[in-house]
Amino acid sequence: ILLGCSWGLAPRGVGAAAFSTAAYMLDDAVGLGREFDGIGAVSGGGATSRLLVNYQEPYRSQILDYLFKPNFGASLHILKVEIGGDGQSTDGTEPSHMHYENDENYFRGYEWWLMKEAKKRNPKIKLIGLPWTFPAWIGRGENWPYDYPDVTAYYIISWILGAKQYHDLDIDYIGIWNERAFNSKYIKLLRYTLDKNNLEQVRIIASDRLWEPISFVLLLDSELHEVVDVIGAHYPGTKTVPNALLTEKKLWSSEDYSTFNDEVGAGCWARILNQNYVNGNMTSTIAWNLVASYYEELPFGRCGLMTAQEPWSGHYKVEAPIWITAHTTQFTQPGWSYLQVDGHLKGGGSFVALTDGLGNLTIVIETMTHNHSQCIRPPLPHFSVTPQRATFYLKGSFYMVETLQVWHSRLGFDSGNSSLFQQLHPVKIWKGRFSLDLDVDEVYTLTTLKTGQKCGCPEPPPPQPFPSNYKDDFNIRNPPFSEAPNFADQTGVFEYFVNASDLGDHVFTLRQVVVQRPITWASDADQTISVIGNFQWVNMTVTCDIYIEKPRDGGVFIAGRVDNGGIYVRRTQGVFFWVFADGTYRVTSDLAGEEILMKGLSGVRDNAWHTLTLNIQGTSASGQLNGYPLWENVTISKPTNGWAAIGTRSFEFAQFDNFHVE
Repeated sequence: ILLGCSWGLAPRGVGAAAFSTAAYMLDDAVGLGREFDGIGAVSGGGATSRLLVNYQEPYRSQILDYLFKPNFGASLHILKVEIGGDGQSTDGTEPSHMHYENDENYFRGYEWWLMKEAKKRNPKIKLIGLPWTFPAWIGRGENWPYDYPDVTAYYIISWILGAKQYHDLDIDYIGIWNERAFNSKYIKLLRYTLDKNNLEQVRIIASDRLWEPISFVLLLDSELHEVVDVIGAHYPGTKTVPNALLTEKKLWSSEDYSTFNDEVGAGCWARILNQNYVNGNMTSTIAWNLVASYYEELPFGRCGLMTAQEPWSGHYKVEAPIWITAHTTQFTQPGWSYLQVDGHLKGGGSFVALTDGLGNLTIVIETMTHNHSQCIRPPLPHFSVTPQRATFYLKGSFYMVETLQVWHSRLGFDSGNSSLFQQLHPVKIWKGRFSLDLDVDEVYTLTTLKTGQKCGCPEPPPPQPFPSNYKDDFNIRNPPFSEAPNFADQTGVFEYFVNASDLGDHVFTLRQVVVQRPITWASDADQTISVIGNFQWVNMTVTCDIYIEKPRDGGVFIAGRVDNGGIYVRRTQGVFFWVFADGTYRVTSDLAGEEILMKGLSGVRDNAWHTLTLNIQGTSASGQLNGYPLWENVTISKPTNGWAAIGTRSFEFAQFDNFHVE
């Protein structure tokens, strides 16, 4: 398909007259376009990498290589992580480094580990931190982080300093509050506090929402204009607004994609990676999310660049978006510059051209059709793409280029056969020009760089469902992570805990540690809950030792057939077996505890260990306390299937041990 001059084959099955021809000029003598800032992805917002950490080697390292290792797979330039705030941030909660005001711990969660793994593979990767939620003490009782801006700034600076002190990580950019209001006074104070702590190199992105009102405010407030380095917009649909351009700031799509990672998702990603610059002058695009490592039935299942949601089997899948990413990331670096080109192809589709200023040139072309490149948001206006011949003329310092390496992907919607990131024969350039016959739904990279690689690890193990008989006694002295494997916290935070005072069987437990409702981003439940297992489970027996710490109105539950989580956690249904510190019990069909199926006296008290067992078979459920039947033959009508779960009646301390589901 690739020709040294303008003759050759028409695209497959296309008559010679059926496609358009056009010429495009690539010239650096007229000056360069904007500086390129890199392609990245988000871990968090929230708990999107939850299951990744539990993978055994060598599979975990293979997944990380596909994401971060240069010239291997996605070769990402940027990693953006959630600054955990103990609140629900889409697919779960991520723990804060400061649950309480007098508490600091820089080893919670998995984002520290992930940033280190990324840096290990690519020391030049840029790191961004952004909060979705905040622990309650930041708001002093209000669901708002800006009433005490000095407290919020101190909290965020602590995270940046902790990254350096405990993990030797330099954070490059910091955000304000994901997709929520910004506060000019707070942003200025944040800059002042950064500088005071010798963090001048940390840049500020605002406001991780829409182009407005931040752009307008920057034009009005010169002091704010001075401290904001990047305007970050979410899901901009490849367009920007006049005010954003007038600020003369760097413009980024600081969260985008969020689309199911099949071929259409790859088409969406290919289109916006180019067109965010071509249409919107955006010099960085960051995908939500990095890797789909959360239970697929949670909101936005499989909306990652690749899928790794089975640590128990080792199975993962390198999806098409990984190789679409490689078309740009393997042949550019932050600090390169875009060429000044229009970038729209006559027959539909787009191209960008970038240079390092040292003679290297990379051209990325995409011809994604409308129906094969729809992202989850915003709606995509209709457009058409047809097969076409494109002739490129290389001018300026590129006139002397003799050959370009060629990498090609074709998303095979009709055939079901995609060809991803294949190296073709180099294209010979004749008198500064070459032609290319482009079919629809293709991506080409033409580049002077010879470093591109499509690396393949051996096939991972085949997929397996979650083990049907699963136990965890939490007996681990120095856990590598603060959370037990496979538990996915949906409200509250459940952490390994050491009971120094317990001389018996419950020294090592799992403890719920969030005791005040956080400053929320989503609608967290009023109860805490962590889910685990296989969403398709119907009949099950869940057993767990429980310890209520809160006197009088404390309470805990175990549950089965749990049908919801993430941003929809408040509407969770299932079969919930509750015991309370006042000696009563309840069986409900909802997390809110309002649909009561059975209630009575149990004799359970706080600050003592008890064993709960919940058995669900068909349309009937029964419960045991300390091995003796407490209630039985309760009729269950819905839901028909779901996860197992543990949790508490409110934001309260409670402990769990010897969890078993069968």
